[in-house]
Amino acid sequence: MFPPRWHSSSRKTDEGELVSRRLAALICVALTGGVLVAACGGGGGSSSGGSSGGGGKSVSGAKVIDPNSMNKPPKGTIHYCQGKDTTGDAHAKVKLFNQKYASQGYKAVLTEFPASADAQRAQFIQRQQAKSNDCDVFSSDVIWTAEFASQKWLYDMTPYINKFKGKFIAAPLETIHYAGKYWGVPFASDAAFIFYRTDKVSTPPTTWQQVYQQAAQKGGIVYQGAPYEGLTCDFLELAFAAGGSVLSPDGKKSTFNSPQNVKALTLMTDGIKHGSAPKAVTTYMEPETDQAWTTGKYAFMRNWTYAYAADNKAPSKVAGKYKVAPLPAFEGGGKAGILGGHNAVISVYTKNPGLALKFADFSASDQWQKEQLLKFSLASVIPGVYSEADVKKSVPYASELLQALSQAKARPVSPVYPQISEAIYTNVNNALAGRESPQAAIKAADSAISKALQTF
Repeated sequence: MFPPRWHSSSRKTDEGELVSRRLAALICVALTGGVLVAACGGGGGSSSGGSSGGGGKSVSGAKVIDPNSMNKPPKGTIHYCQGKDTTGDAHAKVKLFNQKYASQGYKAVLTEFPASADAQRAQFIQRQQAKSNDCDVFSSDVIWTAEFASQKWLYDMTPYINKFKGKFIAAPLETIHYAGKYWGVPFASDAAFIFYRTDKVSTPPTTWQQVYQQAAQKGGIVYQGAPYEGLTCDFLELAFAAGGSVLSPDGKKSTFNSPQNVKALTLMTDGIKHGSAPKAVTTYMEPETDQAWTTGKYAFMRNWTYAYAADNKAPSKVAGKYKVAPLPAFEGGGKAGILGGHNAVISVYTKNPGLALKFADFSASDQWQKEQLLKFSLASVIPGVYSEADVKKSVPYASELLQALSQAKARPVSPVYPQISEAIYTNVNNALAGRESPQAAIKAADSAISKALQTF
């Protein structure tokens, strides 16, 4: 499977800098008197500590899409903007859309932004601040929904989503939900797996505790433990499963200093202390995790779906020797995961919202969802796709992928998400590296999150 756009080979090395650059942008704009927020997409509150959908926040005065406008919009051309098309899926989608609708006078044109996720975000923001219609539809990372919606740069898509909500996997809808409204159309999702060596493990462990116990006996586990966004995801997968949370339902208070979060971090730190995971994991992002896994030494790996195909070919020493399973439960808690992916959002400055909606709707159509999964290994947001015979044959982990997506959650919704994430990954990494205890790390992160929340 191809890496998701923020995990692609051209971006792996720069994701670690993503939050820092966002913070710099926030500071610069604040100094000039502007208003800029960064956040992740979110949905309704959940018992597993997922996002709150904006809680008590509200966005009023935004333009609202008419679902019927896509049925017979004015003839014309719309521009679809996204990051560099490293896999070819965007060109294929635009081509297929044009083939289907050219006779009706409709056309889409692809505009490629740089490979860097932060550069994509910056370019879209520049166009929105200029009230430009350069991007009628934009492929928005799931963590940008609240930021863009707060600025009233996006059409409120609630009427469309309410009409078609039943066709989507429920979890990806969380990533477009903010302030009680929906702001886009999910079209490409992602979630993590537990990879396990079939020559070392007969069946996948059912709990995180079993993962670490077996890892200590059978070769270890590797994951993303470096201080960057990836570690925030890794930690929250355990924390949410343990029953922990990050923010209160209204998004105004930190709930991070909890026994559940301490339990999750203690399991991770004990794993390193007792040999379940190597000490070097505290420096691993996705590339280093892949490199360690393909040496053949380890029994388990936590990684995104792209690694299934990427690590299953020469010169990998684990080719043909592993399977994947959805993330396990936490003893005494439940199951959870963290969603990645992209959503189609519509700019309020488009001159043809009906045609823009027609393209966004096509992105989530059964036809394209199946095409993107089979030909480009992009996870579908339509559950029915996974049960089709040719999909099951071509994607041997189709059922596991559907389960992984279904149990995953969006990251916390907040205008200060970058600071929240930095507080989490910095302190979690400190604990993993032995610089502070799990209790002290959770308390320090909680304090930093509380301070960040006071800035808006």
